[in-house]
Amino acid sequence: MRHLARSGACLLALWLALAGPASAQVWGFVDPQGVPHFAGERVDARYALLYAGDADVGAAEGAAAAPARLLATFEVSIAYKAVRHLMREAAAAAGLEYELLKAVVATESGFDPQAVSPRGAIGLMQLMPDTASRFGVHATARQPVPARLTDPRTNLQAGARYLAWLLRRFDGQTELALAAYNAGEGAVQRYGNQIPPFAETQRYVRTVSRLHQLLRPPATGPADTTVSLRERPARVSAVLPAPAGAASLSAFLH
Repeated sequence: MRHLARSGACLLALWLALAGPASAQVWGFVDPQGVPHFAGERVDARYALLYAGDADVGAAEGAAAAPARLLATFEVSIAYKAVRHLMREAAAAAGLEYELLKAVVATESGFDPQAVSPRGAIGLMQLMPDTASRFGVHATARQPVPARLTDPRTNLQAGARYLAWLLRRFDGQTELALAAYNAGEGAVQRYGNQIPPFAETQRYVRTVSRLHQLLRPPATGPADTTVSLRERPARVSAVLPAPAGAASLSAFLH
């Protein structure tokens, strides 16, 4: 039901290396339309290294540099800046951790509200119309559900409600909720409440989980590998101001 959107240059393609999170690299750039793109390797000359992996640069240096570089990528993105207040609003309304919602939107659409996948998933959170209807988006006299999903606030509110529902459904296990968001909750249930053995879904879970981890503020207490709606209130991440007159992401990062 849910699939990672791939509709040309307007969509985000965030592919992390198959190695474990400690050695994964993240490369990225922001295109002329203000849409951020990420990859697990340097696809072409436009991509700048955002995170080299702890194994390459040392754990302390990697942990300190990665969030700042990723936040900088978002902060020079016109698409991101246009919807970040709506993401905060949706996260707060649904009781979601802001960084998790941000990671999902980045991976799903690159913050493009007009994104449409080949399978018909629409908008910032790439919602299927039937799923959106389950979570409060209904046709009006003037607009069918697909048209309503191109509205950023409508899409984010419904998508955040769906993600929050999945987290509750899978007892706060973030990876299972993400797998269900991509492949459908039925698929996760059919495989015994495990991440289904679909290459796309497994890449999707790694992608969002890694981005979520890098975007979160530094931990102040014992490590926690789940995001529980009952235990953790929504948080808003710190952001970095975009540099005046920045010529490119690479120039900004270095």
